[in-house]
Amino acid sequence: MKQLRYLQPVVANALKKKMAFIGGPRQVGKTTLSLGFLSPPSATHPAYLNWDRATDRSKIVRDDFPLKQKTLVFDEVHKFKHWRNLLKGLYDKYHENHRILVTGSARLDYFRRGGDSLLGRYHYYRLHPFSITEMTKRPSPAELSVLLKFSGFPESLFSQNEDEHRLWQKERMNRVISEDLRDLENVKEISLLLMLAEMLPARVGAPLSLKSLAGDLQVSQPTVARWISYFNNLYFTFTIAPFGSAKIRAVRKLAKIYLWDWSAVEAEGFRFENLVASHLLKFCHYLEDTKGHTMELRYLRDTDGREVDFVVLKDKKPLFAVECKSGERSLSPHVNYFAARTAIPAFFQVHLGEREYGEERAGRVTPFLTFFAELSERYGPF
Repeated sequence: MKQLRYLQPVVANALKKKMAFIGGPRQVGKTTLSLGFLSPPSATHPAYLNWDRATDRSKIVRDDFPLKQKTLVFDEVHKFKHWRNLLKGLYDKYHENHRILVTGSARLDYFRRGGDSLLGRYHYYRLHPFSITEMTKRPSPAELSVLLKFSGFPESLFSQNEDEHRLWQKERMNRVISEDLRDLENVKEISLLLMLAEMLPARVGAPLSLKSLAGDLQVSQPTVARWISYFNNLYFTFTIAPFGSAKIRAVRKLAKIYLWDWSAVEAEGFRFENLVASHLLKFCHYLEDTKGHTMELRYLRDTDGREVDFVVLKDKKPLFAVECKSGERSLSPHVNYFAARTAIPAFFQVHLGEREYGEERAGRVTPFLTFFAELSERYGPF
C-alpha cells in the first residue's frame, strides 16, 4: 500500500517533540504507517525492531539499539515485561537527537492505561480503517459500495476479491480471539468467545440485550458484559451509550454495539449504519487525538421507541445528530420530534444515493458522501 495514511503528517509533527504511539485494530496498517518514516520503508530496515522477531527481541533486551539511525521504530514492544522502563530510559537519554515511534496491537492502548510511567513523553494516536474521504478525494457511490462490501481494512479493501475477503475475515477473527485475547486476559473459554463474536453482527444497530446473549451462551450476564469489554479493548467491537435530555424519556442503560469491520454485517441497512458509526467514531478519535477535545459518540432513543441513530458530543455538548436511512427521501418524524425537544443544534439524515433532498426546519436529508466530505473539509482530513 503506497497511499499515505491520514495520520502520517500528524505523527511526523508529533515526533519533533515526543514519542508517538500508534494503536488500533489488527491489520489496520499500523506497521505500514510506521515504516513510512524510514528510508527505504522496509521491514528489514535496521531501525525497525519487532519484538516478535527473535533477533530483534535479543537486541531490545540487551539495549542494543541502532543509534546511528535518527528514527527508531518499535513494533509489539509492549509484549516485553519492562517495555515502559526501556522506552522511558531511551527517550530521556536520546530524544533530542532521535525520533521514537512505537506501534502495536490493541494491547498497547490497554496497558498504557495502568500506572503510566511514560506520561508526558508521548502522544497516542488511534489508527482507523480507511474512511470514504481517505480512500479517495472525490468519492463516488461506486466507491462507497466497494467500501461497504470489503471494509476499510487495507488488505481486503485494495484486493477487492470476495474469496480472499471471506478468508481474511475468518483469519482475523480467529487471530484476535485466539492470540490477542490470550495475551490480554487469562481467558479459557475461547470457543464460547468465538460463538459470541459470530452472534454480534446480527445485533448491530439495536440496543444490546445481555440477557439474550447470556441465555444463548448459557453464561451469566456479567460474564457476557466482561467478554464484550474484551472485544472493545481489542478494537474488535465498540459500544455507544444512550444520550439523555431533560425533555424526553430517554433510554439510559442499554448500549448499542458495532464492529470495526462493518463488512461482517449481512443486512445492508445495518451494514450502512455500522459504516456511518465507524466514520463518526474515526471523526471523534481524530479530534481527541490531534486537538485534545473530549469527544463522545452516542445514540438517542426514548422509552416509546423513537430513535435517532447517532449524536456526536464535543466537550460534553451535542455537536450534531445523524440518522441513517439508506433510501428514504423524507425526513424521519423522529428527527422532528427530537429536534423540538433537545439542544442538539443540527440534525442530518444520510442515505446511500447521490441526490440532495433539501433542508427542512428540523434537519437536512443528504447523501452520506456529501455529509462526510463536508465534515472532513471542515475538521479533517481523516
